[in-house]
Amino acid sequence: MANSDNNNKTAWQMATQVIHAGSGHDDPHGALAAPLYQTSTFKFANTEQGSARFAGEEGGYIYSRLGNPTTHELETRVAALEGYDAAAATATGMGAIAATTMAFVKAGDHIIVSDAIYGCSFALFSELFERFGVHADFVDLTDADALTAALKDNTRLVFLESPANPHLKLVDIEAVSQILAGRDIKLIVDNTFMTPLLQQPKQLGADLVIHSATKFLNGHGDVVAGIVCGSNDDIALIKGTTLKDMGATISPHDAWLILRGLKTLDVRMQRHCENAEKVADFLHKHSLVRKVYYPGLAEHPNHSLIGTQMRHAGAVIAFELDGDEAQARYFLNQLQMIPLAVSLGDAETLIQHPASMTHSPYTPEARQKAGISDTLVRIAVGLEAAQDIIADLSQALQSSQQRWQRSA
Repeated sequence: MANSDNNNKTAWQMATQVIHAGSGHDDPHGALAAPLYQTSTFKFANTEQGSARFAGEEGGYIYSRLGNPTTHELETRVAALEGYDAAAATATGMGAIAATTMAFVKAGDHIIVSDAIYGCSFALFSELFERFGVHADFVDLTDADALTAALKDNTRLVFLESPANPHLKLVDIEAVSQILAGRDIKLIVDNTFMTPLLQQPKQLGADLVIHSATKFLNGHGDVVAGIVCGSNDDIALIKGTTLKDMGATISPHDAWLILRGLKTLDVRMQRHCENAEKVADFLHKHSLVRKVYYPGLAEHPNHSLIGTQMRHAGAVIAFELDGDEAQARYFLNQLQMIPLAVSLGDAETLIQHPASMTHSPYTPEARQKAGISDTLVRIAVGLEAAQDIIADLSQALQSSQQRWQRSA
C-alpha cells in the first residue's frame, strides 16, 4: 500500500503537489491544516530515550534548531516539488546560501560563481569567503570556454542564478552540468525567481537547489526564510554541520506560514506570469524605455530556453530608462500604487533601483561588468489587475517625460 501511495504522489500534477505533497502529519485530533509546533524543545520519556536520540540511534525530535515537525513538513513538500530526496529550511535565503556553500568548502578551495547574482550573495563570495581562504572567480557561465578555463583542481562548487538577479540573464543549466560531469564539483542553483513550477534544475543536472522562501514560495510578504533541496546525504551534511552550528534555522511559525502560502503557489504563479507578459509588452513599446530584460521577449538572447529549461519567463522584469540615474530615481518617486521595496513574489507589485539598493554591495566596476547600469530598474510584477499596474507605470513615465522636457 505504501508503495502505491508513493507512486500516486509521484504522478500528481504540480498544482496538486503544492497542496498535498509532504502532508504526512499525524495529528491526534485530525487537523486538516498542518499543526504549528511552536516549541523550542521536546520532552523525552526518559534519559534512555534522550541519549538515544542524541546518539542518532532513535528517531524523534530534540530541539527545534535541530528539527521540528512543522519545519519537516515544509521541507518534505518543497523537496517533492523540486524532485529531491530531502530539504533543509533556513531562517533566510542568505542563510540557505551560506549554510549550503560553506558545507562543501574549506580554506584553500576554489569556487566559481556566475558573474550576475544577488548583491548579498556577491558580498558573501567576494568578501567573506576570501577572508577564510576560499577564492571565488566570477565567470560568464553562458560562455562554455570561459567556464572550462576557470576550472581548477581545487574547484569545489559552481553557484549560479538563472534567471539572474537583477537583469534576468539566463544560464543554460544543463550545459554547465555537462561541463562539470565526472568532476567532484557541486552545481548549486538559486531557483528563487522561477519556483519549481517554472523550472526544476535537478532535471538539468543541479546537485542542490536553493530558494529564498521569502519570495514566491511564501507569497505574502510576511516571512523571511530560505530552503535548500538535495540528496539525503548532502542535506544531512548541511543540517548536521553549518546549519546546526551557525544556527540559521527557520522558526516553526515561519515554516507554518510558508506551508499556508504554498497552497496557492500554482494559481499565484499563473497570475504573476500573465501580468508580467502584459507589463513587459507595455515597457517594450514605451519611448522612454531604452531596453527591457525579460526572457519572454523574442529579443532576449536566451529566449530559446523558454519551453526547454523554463516553462515560462516568470514575473520579474528589468528595464533601462533612456536617461541618467537622477531621471531613474525621479521616475521611481512618481509611482503612486507600486511600492518602492526590495523583494519579489508578493501579492503587491514591487519596484526598486538595483544599483543603489539590492546590488549596492557591488563595486562600480563589478556592476559595470555585470551589466547593472545606473538607470536599470527591477520590477516584480504582482497580482493586481494588470491594467492598474500599467497605468501607474504610465503616469510615472509621463510625469518623468514632462520634467525632462522642461529641464532640457
